[in-house]
Amino acid sequence: MAWDYDLVVLGSGPAGEKGAVQAGYFGKKVAVIEAAPEPGGACVHTGTLPSKTMREAALYLSGHLGRHIYGLTVALDRSEATPRMLSRKDAVRSLEVERIRANLDRHRVTTLRGRGRFIDANTLEVSPPDAAPFRVTAEKVLVATGSSPNRPSDVPFEDPSIDDSDEILQIDRLPDRMIVLGAGVIGCEYACMFAALGTKVTLVEGRADVLPFVDREIAGELVRAMGELGIELLTTVKHESVKRVSADALRVVLSNGHVWEGDRVLYCTGRNGNTRDLGLENVGIAADKRGAITVDAYYRTSVPNVYAVGDCIGFPALASASMEQARVAVVHAFALGYKKAIGTLIPYGLYTIPEVSFVGMTEAEATASGRGFVIGRAKLEDSARGKIQGVRRGLLKLIVARDDRTLLGVHLVGDGAADLVHIGQAIMTAGGGVDTLIEMVFNHPTLSETYKYAAYDALGKLA
Repeated sequence: MAWDYDLVVLGSGPAGEKGAVQAGYFGKKVAVIEAAPEPGGACVHTGTLPSKTMREAALYLSGHLGRHIYGLTVALDRSEATPRMLSRKDAVRSLEVERIRANLDRHRVTTLRGRGRFIDANTLEVSPPDAAPFRVTAEKVLVATGSSPNRPSDVPFEDPSIDDSDEILQIDRLPDRMIVLGAGVIGCEYACMFAALGTKVTLVEGRADVLPFVDREIAGELVRAMGELGIELLTTVKHESVKRVSADALRVVLSNGHVWEGDRVLYCTGRNGNTRDLGLENVGIAADKRGAITVDAYYRTSVPNVYAVGDCIGFPALASASMEQARVAVVHAFALGYKKAIGTLIPYGLYTIPEVSFVGMTEAEATASGRGFVIGRAKLEDSARGKIQGVRRGLLKLIVARDDRTLLGVHLVGDGAADLVHIGQAIMTAGGGVDTLIEMVFNHPTLSETYKYAAYDALGKLA
């Protein structure tokens, strides 16, 4: 059958873009259906890049990283901080949108503006915002529609001062007092950002542990750093009610009896896959209660010609992993014999203040595995570069197997952690270990040298 396209992609976020251009690179005729006015998805417009840009702006405007070194007092003009952060965020977004459009054009990918919906496994209806719906056919379909913040019915999001993690990016002024409901990755990141700008932040978490998937020692370092920022952390606590009590105040009643009042509420406890209105029922594809689609190792759904990647399939819901999932899916869909799997060592980066990043086993996971190991530690502030930069809190933790001295896990908290983790990731991927770090020559002075110090610490324990 003559299809309109070899591949139609639903969504132009990181996964959709990379899947589309991967197919285009190999000469396939590709179209991307995008409902938003501009490509990029949540990563570019409401999530990853905007929040990280605002974090960097907050660090710069507050003088957080350097003011203690030189004895300078940085006076933050709170009335100007928000518009400057938003301006920088918008500038980065525009540059990234331009890059995505150029990338799609370079690979001859057609963009179809509108909402896409399955009619059958090979036919999609596109509903543009200002034109009549039309249909396109495709041999293969890639669903990459991303996710949206979870919005429970008992939180009055219609109030302009009660935000989800997308809406907070449009904030018009810095709040004096903010409560963040949910101390997951997003909640911790925003709590740190606003605290650095002088907002009094209360961070509420229903679980006993903050970020339970993070190594406990590293999480403890982050919690202490958040305390130094002035963040009030409440664990094993949930919200009972959220409501406005005056023109200037919101009230949150918590399960421990605590009553909080302030001028901003940020709710961020999870996200749901954007799959509800895709017409999946028309092709026999089911999504779970959080909107996640089940896929196999090649990201193929229960319908053989339909693939799904990124946030809409659930864990790990990382832009980095989503892009690689899309490449694997497209290669498998067209039997290109190229990229057949993504790496098993996926790094995690948390853009808190300071950053947290890790790859591989935590100490608890290594213990549970039954494999003997030692731990090598080094503080970033003890390196020459750390002293130059005035690093105040930073730790590198290596988990090293006793039997073959390979790295089982690499964990970091501190400035630049999300970049530094890739050294350990590369060594682990190549099958190297602590001896590789001993043999390596690092530039001096750098924070990367901390790997050498942590490796010697581990060697001493192995001996």
